[in-house]
Amino acid sequence: MSTAVVLAVVAALAYGASDFVGGLFARGVSAWKIALTGQVGGAAAVAMLAGTIAPGAPTPTDFAWAALGGVGGAAGSAFLYRGLAGGRMGLVAPVSAVGAALLPLAVGILTGDRPPAIVWFGVLVAFPGIWLVSRSADRGARRPQDLAAIGDGVLAGLGFGVLFVGVGQVPDTAGAWPLTVQSLVGAVATVVIALALRQPWLPRVRRDWGGVPAGIVGGLGTASFLAATQHGSLSVTGVLASTYPVFTVGLAALVLRERVRHGQAAGIALCLTSVALVAVG
Repeated sequence: MSTAVVLAVVAALAYGASDFVGGLFARGVSAWKIALTGQVGGAAAVAMLAGTIAPGAPTPTDFAWAALGGVGGAAGSAFLYRGLAGGRMGLVAPVSAVGAALLPLAVGILTGDRPPAIVWFGVLVAFPGIWLVSRSADRGARRPQDLAAIGDGVLAGLGFGVLFVGVGQVPDTAGAWPLTVQSLVGAVATVVIALALRQPWLPRVRRDWGGVPAGIVGGLGTASFLAATQHGSLSVTGVLASTYPVFTVGLAALVLRERVRHGQAAGIALCLTSVALVAVG
């Protein structure tokens, strides 16, 4: 298994764990406060990484790409939260997860990524897997707000895709300092979007800082994704990193004893098949 595949899967694991932890702390707390403190935690984690083992020599261009990724990540979270609040999770979550994989795939192809056929097949297998594992058990008749929820899912996916693309442009010579900028810019963008949507964002009590551990894990996941893109193609690593719902669902089953439905089990199997095919290729 190549280094890029391992690092992309580690990134997916970290993102999935971050979403799980953030979701636990967000119960009864404004999601915007969790998102903001998560950005702070992520900035602290990657700053420590940059100051110790990965200082690098970043250029202004590297910081600009990282800042673009920060804006994308914050926007992705904003529209995801709004969609989850206004529509069914079973619509928003899979649309956003698949969208997060599509943009880096498209950019990778346009910039010259040409993996072998078996890798392309593995990438294609990942999309229905991501969709199935992200689906919730929502049922019932369609409601008018479902269309808006799908729109928010699309925007969230584009935001997360921009995060992957922006981080993917940072070279290995830059070290981890650009990721610190990415998190700090993401924090500012989170506040701006929360203000625009008139949502509470300012942490006031200890529980509001529950996003910090989720942010630390997520920040390390982004560092792993950055390393993955430096060892492999953006189109492949972006899709593999987007399989993070597998790990969120797995942790919910292990820790909270939540039941894994048949569709989710099939999605997990497809995602694992995708990773295996990409690794073989």
